[in-house]
Amino acid sequence: MKRKTTKKPTQVADSETVRKLTKTGNYTYYVTIPRSDITALGWREHQKVTVQRDGDSIVIRDWKAKRS
Repeated sequence: MKRKTTKKPTQVADSETVRKLTKTGNYTYYVTIPRSDITALGWREHQKVTVQRDGDSIVIRDWKAKRS
């Protein structure tokens, strides 16, 4: 007889949208971003980005150098 498995309320089927924060030092955390999102944005490894807090959210954008 097979056991019926149920997901816990905290589990989400779409693993592309839920990420964990991981502590990497005393004051630093990181979160991974799915490769599909990075590719869709045309971003690459070591690319500069800006990180801004917007209320209760964090916004990550491509960094644009100011031209003189």
